[in-house]
Amino acid sequence: MSSEPLAVFSLKSGRPLAERVAARLDLELMPHEEREFEWGQHKTRPLASVRGRDVYVLCSLYGDATESVNDRLCRMLFFVGALRDAGAGRITIVAPYLCYSRKDRRTNPRDPVTTRYVARLIEAAGADRIVTIDVHNRAAYENAFRIPTEHLEANSLFVERCGALGDRSLTVVSPDPGGFHRAEALRDALEQASGATVDLAMLGKHRKGGVVRTEAFVGNVEGRTAVIVDDLIVTGTTLIRAAEACRKRGATAVHVMATHGMFTAAAGSVLVSPLVDSIVITDSISPERIDLGPARGKLSVISIAPLLARAISTLHRERSMTETMEERSSP
Repeated sequence: MSSEPLAVFSLKSGRPLAERVAARLDLELMPHEEREFEWGQHKTRPLASVRGRDVYVLCSLYGDATESVNDRLCRMLFFVGALRDAGAGRITIVAPYLCYSRKDRRTNPRDPVTTRYVARLIEAAGADRIVTIDVHNRAAYENAFRIPTEHLEANSLFVERCGALGDRSLTVVSPDPGGFHRAEALRDALEQASGATVDLAMLGKHRKGGVVRTEAFVGNVEGRTAVIVDDLIVTGTTLIRAAEACRKRGATAVHVMATHGMFTAAAGSVLVSPLVDSIVITDSISPERIDLGPARGKLSVISIAPLLARAISTLHRERSMTETMEERSSP
C-alpha cells in the first residue's frame, strides 16, 4: 500500500458521481474552492493540505449547457497544477469520459491529432497517471501519453444487465468494424459468466464525404436477442442502422448497451425508434445532460461508481489493476 494518505477531489461539475465513488471508498471528498471572476477568468484551489498525499481528481470531460468541454478541461488542468504546486505526492486524473479521444489520427491532410495534444497538456500540468473508461481507441490512448495510463471497461456491468434479459439466445453485435474487439470482449465475458454459447456479429460501415453507407452483415441473429454494444452514443443513427440490420435478419429483440451517453439534441427523435427495445448507458456522462423526450422511457443508467472506487483503491494500494479487475469479473 502507498504510504501516502489517500485524497479524492472532484470539481463541481462531476460531484454527483464523485460522491458515489467516495461513499464506496468510505471517505469524504476533499474540500476545494472554485471561484469565478467578472472578466471570465477563474481559479480553483484545494482547501486542505495535500502535501505528500496520493491525490485523485475525478472529472468527466464532456460539455453541457453550463460548461463547454474546453472549460472543464482548462479547469481540471489548472487544478492539477495547483495541486502540484501545493506539494501533492502523486496526482492521478480519473476521467471516465476523456475528451478528444476520438480524434486520434489524421483523416484529412494537415488534420490535428488532438488526442496527443490533450495528453501533452495533462502531462505538462503535472499529472502522474490517468484513468479512463472505454476510450474510443485504446491503442491510440496508450500511445498518446508518456505517463502511466489505466483503461477500465464497463463489460462487467453489461454482463450483469444481459443476465437480466432472461434465459435467451444472445448475439453480441458490433455496429461497425472498429468496435469488433469491444463486442468480442463482451461475448467472451458473457460466455465465461453463463457457460452458454453466445454468438458474435458485425455490421460493415463505410464513410465517404460525410455519408455513411452500410455494407455486409456478418454473423447470425435469426431467432435470437441482439445486444448491440458500443463505446458511446451521439446521434444514435449508427445504432439504429445496426438495429434495423438485426431486425431484417430475424432478431426477436434488440437491446443497445453503450458506456458513454454523449447524446445530441436530435438523439431523442432517433432513439425513440421501435427497432430498439432498450438502451443501457453508464453515468460516466450525466444522463440529465440532454432531454431525450419519449426515448427516455427506454433508457436505463448503471453506475460506474463501484468500478471507479475499485480502481482507485487498487492503485492506492499499488496492486495489479489487471488481476484486481479479473477477480471482479469472475463468475
